[in-house]
Amino acid sequence: MRFVVRTWCALAQWAAAPQDDRDRGDVPGWVLVTLMTAGLVSVLWFVAGDALQKLFVDAISDVSPRSGT
Repeated sequence: MRFVVRTWCALAQWAAAPQDDRDRGDVPGWVLVTLMTAGLVSVLWFVAGDALQKLFVDAISDVSPRSGT
């Protein structure tokens, strides 16, 4: 876990560092946002994956028409 925190901190510092060429746009910022979103989705999936899957299956089974009735 410490590795992940240090990696995110390093990426945040790198993205916030002043750039010499301002014509490049905000590419490092978008890369950081994308990586952080992927990280949050991964953590959420790891922590609550089974509960979310059960919630989805229960919701679909309540909405879908039952075959033969």
